[in-house]
Amino acid sequence: MKLPSRPTGMTAFLVIWIGQIISILASAMSQFGLTIWMYQQTQSATAMGLMQVFFLAPFLLMSPLAGVMVDRYNRKIMMMISDLTAVTATFGIFLLYASGHLQFWHLYVAAALNGIGNTFQWPAYSAAISTMIPREQLGRANGLTALMESGPGVLAPALAGALMPVIGLTGLLFFDFATFFVAIGALLLVIIPATPPSDAGHEANQGSLVSQATFGFKYIFARPSLLGLQFIFFFGNLFGGIAYSVLAPMLLARSGQNSMVFGTVQSVLAGAGIAGAIIMSAWGGFKRRVYGVLLGWTIASLGTILLGFGKSLALWIPAAILAALFTALIDGSNQAIWQSKVPADIQGRVFSARRMIAWFTGPLAPIIAGTLADFVLEPAMRTTNNFSTAMSHLVGSGPGSGMSLLIIICGVAGFGACLVGYSVSAIRNVENILPDAPNNSQPG
Repeated sequence: MKLPSRPTGMTAFLVIWIGQIISILASAMSQFGLTIWMYQQTQSATAMGLMQVFFLAPFLLMSPLAGVMVDRYNRKIMMMISDLTAVTATFGIFLLYASGHLQFWHLYVAAALNGIGNTFQWPAYSAAISTMIPREQLGRANGLTALMESGPGVLAPALAGALMPVIGLTGLLFFDFATFFVAIGALLLVIIPATPPSDAGHEANQGSLVSQATFGFKYIFARPSLLGLQFIFFFGNLFGGIAYSVLAPMLLARSGQNSMVFGTVQSVLAGAGIAGAIIMSAWGGFKRRVYGVLLGWTIASLGTILLGFGKSLALWIPAAILAALFTALIDGSNQAIWQSKVPADIQGRVFSARRMIAWFTGPLAPIIAGTLADFVLEPAMRTTNNFSTAMSHLVGSGPGSGMSLLIIICGVAGFGACLVGYSVSAIRNVENILPDAPNNSQPG
């Protein structure tokens, strides 16, 4: 009897995607429960904020090394090691909680382990797609990836809230633990093609470990088109991060602490993000993917500007739709460009460098946002002077007007970054300037 063949290509990707989305949803549910538990234990926003620090620290420290390992070793194994690292952390928390010995600092250790696993997971997953999926299907695959990243964040709180009274935090943690093996089983089931060596790959493997670990940065900085795209994302993420750091307090301040208004806008942002991911999964984006990047950022920036101008749900809802609907188009189109143009056997290093540069804005944005809002713009708008009088014609007055102005400034800056992208030939013509990598998946 002939055994059924193992999945390859788009079918293999869908098998991995299903395994990953089940695991990510379960992890988001357990994280929701642990967040509630930790706040009950500490009553401290600082203690909870340190979770992100412990997650990011190993990523920033290990990312260059992770890129080298992803390129050197089997990417399926790298993804499974990532999942096993995460399952170790989850099982440890499960045992500690079930035995009544869990303390809040244990969650910092688990966050660090998850950060280590994620350091390997994303570059390995992204690079594997390049060898599995025909180039014309990359946009759709990246749309599904965006759905995998955004969907669980919307569904998890509702599902966890419904299940916690029945199975408790212990049940959520055990479910999370069990679903990791679904993700690992999906990886074992499929075939991920090996990456044939390229000249760039041979160059990347020369020299010391430090030289190999920094190769991704050298590769990007040596290509103005890729560097230009990375700067568009750097500044887009920075301005967007500043704007969204003050969005919640702005909405609450301008609505008189109305939690329904705040919740409605947050739900619209999440729903629009999911809708955009579904559209991208079905459509695949523009044939010239750079248009998806630049046009998407342009429209999203206009949405951010309108969020700042808004004073009620009548404008905040359509603005939120514009701001979030095109996220999957932006990210999916950009990812497809890099997957097509960068040789597959160096994508681990290059993609790790990309993510490290992009995530560098993460800790900066809230610091800049808080400083400008609390100490500059909000006080300035409460003082009667020529500046506040002129700006009040744009954003009105009262609590939150300074934060509204900051959101508008960030939207305008993001829009300006898009105009620069359109005006610079190296960015606008990136798909013509850079040849397709010869050893990545071909159409078919």
